[in-house]
Amino acid sequence: MKSCSVLPLLALSLALAGCATPETRLRTGLHDAGLSQAMATCMADRMVDRLSLVQLRRLSALGSLRDKRMTDLSLDQFLHKVRALKDAEILAVTTSSAAVCALR
Repeated sequence: MKSCSVLPLLALSLALAGCATPETRLRTGLHDAGLSQAMATCMADRMVDRLSLVQLRRLSALGSLRDKRMTDLSLDQFLHKVRALKDAEILAVTTSSAAVCALR
């Protein structure tokens, strides 16, 4: 009987973990790209509410940024990589999030 009462809790835990995954992945990806933890957190918080899951996946696919740190990657180069995704909404949300978070 105890195993029956554990299953709903396990399902709830997995569901809640699934909800946090896109923001966590985006925050980690931005940090890996060389952004400070505070900047990555701020941008991910804004972007996850403004982009679809498909767009967030496309943005996190910028794996080539992982090999560079922000000291080696200018803002123009970063935005060039985002622009290469050919999604105007991703570019607009990324640019506005970077601007807002930089001013905080």
